[in-house]
Amino acid sequence: MKLLFPRLVWNVPNDSNVYLTFDDGPHPIATPKVLEVLKQFGIKATFFCVGANAQKYPEIIRDIERAGHVLANHTYHHENGWTTPVDAYMDSITRTSTLIKSNLFRPPYGRINLRSIYRIKNAGFQIIMWSWLSKDYNTKLQNTTIISAAKHIKAGDVLVFHDSQKTEERIEELLMEIIPRIQYKQLTFSTFVTE
Repeated sequence: MKLLFPRLVWNVPNDSNVYLTFDDGPHPIATPKVLEVLKQFGIKATFFCVGANAQKYPEIIRDIERAGHVLANHTYHHENGWTTPVDAYMDSITRTSTLIKSNLFRPPYGRINLRSIYRIKNAGFQIIMWSWLSKDYNTKLQNTTIISAAKHIKAGDVLVFHDSQKTEERIEELLMEIIPRIQYKQLTFSTFVTE
């Protein structure tokens, strides 16, 4: 995928930061847990929010903003960019933009086509992908496996976790274990900048 779409943001080379991001929220159980852990460590993150969830839980969106985190667009209904017609995909992004004022966008599942990329970029969005995927949504993976995989995190990486129903039982433990491992490597946490 990186070779096909080199103009998308996959990582930030020559950087001493890592970029902690969360997809699919806000969620009434998982997101508050995430916010509490981030507060304990004093770090900021970027939240790629699904529009329908943002509309359903506006108070959680306000909590994310009040805590100084960055909000970003993740479509309205978590549409698959390979199977959704381009016009419908763009409408979903535009609809979400009425709820989340951000020029940052991440395609759900990382699935996006060239026509959509062209249209999204022309609409003024920066498309943020990732270089390290936690796979926290995969119930077949043990927490210890995900925590062990964190040893591969390096400077400039864009990390993806999820604040969703699939992760509500495990997200707190994963972050409490992985964040100190990242800090031990002398890496700092940063967020993407929205316009």
